[in-house]
Amino acid sequence: NCSTVLKTLHFITRPLSDEEGNFSLAYIITIHKELEMFVKLLRAIYMPQNVYCVHVDEKSPKDYKAAVQNIVNCFENIFISSKRESVVYAGFSRLQADINCMRDLVNSKIRWNYVINLCGQDYPIKTNKDIIQYIKSKWNGKNMTPGIVQPVHMKHRTQVSYRESVRSGMSYVYPTKNIKAKPPHNLTIYFGSAYYILTKEFVEFTLTDARAKDLLEWSRDTYSPDEHYWVTLNRLNG
Repeated sequence: NCSTVLKTLHFITRPLSDEEGNFSLAYIITIHKELEMFVKLLRAIYMPQNVYCVHVDEKSPKDYKAAVQNIVNCFENIFISSKRESVVYAGFSRLQADINCMRDLVNSKIRWNYVINLCGQDYPIKTNKDIIQYIKSKWNGKNMTPGIVQPVHMKHRTQVSYRESVRSGMSYVYPTKNIKAKPPHNLTIYFGSAYYILTKEFVEFTLTDARAKDLLEWSRDTYSPDEHYWVTLNRLNG
């Protein structure tokens, strides 16, 4: 019962300030377990002016998927990713899950300004207003995806080809003996966090630009590509 969900879980149902009402955020939340933790996270970050894409791991149990769908159905601005991946930790599928949500979000009727990605075990220590004011303070029009030139001890992640394995309840990434070609377009690879706050313009760029598409294909068999993909593209001139 959706009215019961909204009331008992104390979801916020109106913007708490004009500033927040005029600055919508998009969220990507990738989850695979612990429904109660997901609900607590969602309740903490939920605002009616924002938009939320939830990626549920294809490997998750049917009852878990159904429960998440039941919650999402109570909100017009929350939806399940239209394409789901069987996510493998440190694999390409983790990056693909974010991109699947981005493709859905750019077509959203809600005009959002920035996108923030989270996993099901995250929890905010700042309010929605705090986050907006921080973005506006020194990041207006800029991405938050810090990183450094690929360190020597991380070179193995992109020097050989990696594969994902999903079987008998176990999923993992393993290296092969195949040496990878150099990055496309002579790109310099940077490394940073898999988590980010990105402008909508940058998201649209990553989904359409030839360099971004080629880097994505090249990253398909690398180790934990979400830790180099966004930061490398963010370092491109312009």
